Amino acid sequence: MIGKLIITDFMKIKRKGFWFLTFLGPFGVVALQMVNYGVRKEYLFTQSDDRWGYYLMNTSTFTPLAIVLGIAILTSAIASIETETNAWKQLLSLPVPKKTVFISKFFVLASLFLVASILLTIFTLGYGMFLDLGKDIPYVDLIKYSFYPYFAALPILALQLWIAIVSNNQGIPITTGILGTILTYSSFTLPDWMIWKWPALMMEWDDPTIIVMFGFGFGFLIFIIGMIDFVRRDVK
Repeated sequence: MIGKLIITDFMKIKRKGFWFLTFLGPFGVVALQMVNYGVRKEYLFTQSDDRWGYYLMNTSTFTPLAIVLGIAILTSAIASIETETNAWKQLLSLPVPKKTVFISKFFVLASLFLVASILLTIFTLGYGMFLDLGKDIPYVDLIKYSFYPYFAALPILALQLWIAIVSNNQGIPITTGILGTILTYSSFTLPDWMIWKWPALMMEWDDPTIIVMFGFGFGFLIFIIGMIDFVRRDVK
């Protein structure tokens, strides 16, 4: 049953711009580097002997902002599909547990951001090869910079989806999403326990793998809490 619900949710977002935004996010991150290197390529090449490492560092600067802003937009949009058509009562009247509705929407969004991470890897690699940064391509670092911020942002995804689904006014999740984006932009000033700092992969531990583990752990915890709260609430 949950498989059919997931397919239905994918069909609902088919012509709503979700896939375009999934493409636009990673493309926009790399496009900023196209402008950056297009304007001052020679200068940037003199900044470090490790041209690939410096390029990945510059690219990863904008990745957390794109993810957090994308989460705010897509979570609100997926909840709005049901709200605008007054379809919540009809959806929840189906012979399926309410929790599967929450699980399905989270799965759809998580899948979209996973695709975005794959696209970010491809775009980053492609433009790096175009710049001729060297033959020793750091594939491991490339994957880390492309996927780790997304994994670290899972708590934000779970929280924003929770807020979006239970809110009658979608201005609330948009506001919290914008606030989260501002916090992410100022992540270097935030304490380590704030989840909006995690996509920037900055913690006192100099190991992004630990941040990813926190992302999975707290993401699952917030997901469970949000699902339980959604199940207990009255139909919109």
